[in-house]
Amino acid sequence: YQVCFAVGARLLPWRRPECITGLGSFARVPSLLAERGVRKPLIVASRRQSQTPAFQEMLGHLAGWSLYTGVTANPRVETVEAIAAQYRRSGCDGFVAVGGGSPMDTAKAAAARIVRPNCTVEQMTGLFKVMHALPPFIAVPTTAGSGSETTIAAVITNEKTHHKHAIMDLCLVPRFAVLDAVLTEDLPPATTAQTGMDALTHAVEAYVSVHSTTKETDRCAEEATAAIFRYLERAYANGHDLEARQEMLLASFKAGVAFTRAGVGNVHAIAHTLGGLYNTAHGLANAVILPIVLEDYGTAAEEKLARLAEITGTKTTGTAHEKSAAFIAAIRAMNARMGIPGHLDVIREDDIPQMVAWALREANPTYPVPVLYDAAHCAEVIRRVRG
Repeated sequence: YQVCFAVGARLLPWRRPECITGLGSFARVPSLLAERGVRKPLIVASRRQSQTPAFQEMLGHLAGWSLYTGVTANPRVETVEAIAAQYRRSGCDGFVAVGGGSPMDTAKAAAARIVRPNCTVEQMTGLFKVMHALPPFIAVPTTAGSGSETTIAAVITNEKTHHKHAIMDLCLVPRFAVLDAVLTEDLPPATTAQTGMDALTHAVEAYVSVHSTTKETDRCAEEATAAIFRYLERAYANGHDLEARQEMLLASFKAGVAFTRAGVGNVHAIAHTLGGLYNTAHGLANAVILPIVLEDYGTAAEEKLARLAEITGTKTTGTAHEKSAAFIAAIRAMNARMGIPGHLDVIREDDIPQMVAWALREANPTYPVPVLYDAAHCAEVIRRVRG
């Protein structure tokens, strides 16, 4: 499946959003909307961001708008439906998503519901189920982690079943991505750490993918990984370090470009089950699971992890095995320095069969993983995550 998909993917119309970057770039949103002929955007924003001076100033330059601020972590199907209904009711003609991965993913899913009004979120789950151009869409990340501003994905939780639905389609890539570090200033240290490790997971999983990588995805993953190792702990330690925060936004963007084309893997498949069942923050789940899965991959990912060890300066001499082990150890050490635990003891034994079923359904055969898990192997890894 992966070989066939990799060949077919070369014919697909992959694209990046146009990237608007730099301090103060958020102020350009009204002019970007005007250029696209948008007269009444629906703005989906976190409550925190909607109250900031920069956000209020931006609204002051818009002639008409509608605002939704009710998105929560691990966004729900009900929220998607509420946003789509508000869009129709208010006569909107475009989207602006301001926030972390949750507001951006929810807005993307709502936009998909607008162009596919007869398809539910569940029916659009999987690859290429939307297949309609979205209304003009601007994504403004306020955390450096999800990469949703550049990806083909939107992940939405069904609150009744606790299952996470991943909608993946090329049309979900936003038209513009606005990267302004001012919007990430004073982000809580724990959020900075977890979202930064989310970006690292995107870069590393894309890098160790099989069949689907390209020279561009490898370059983006390498640059993102090196930047995260250099700047994440600076941003974690000092909320006012705008250089570090701007570099982290760029790293998250590059990691998003990498995994949009090269894919993610078993880390994400397992992390999504934790978010659905226990409402575990996605970045936290990825941060804990990443070194455990990389270690589990063993020789299948060793050469590429050794290369990342060299690029980050973690270990530049020795065997591939030694370099790979050093890189994984460096991830664990960085987690520990930022207060991220080594395990997630929230996992209940009785839930593991359901977690395995969901993870395998998501990952197999869609994700180009270096090691294909069966049920027993997946359960074993989940138990290691639990500790």
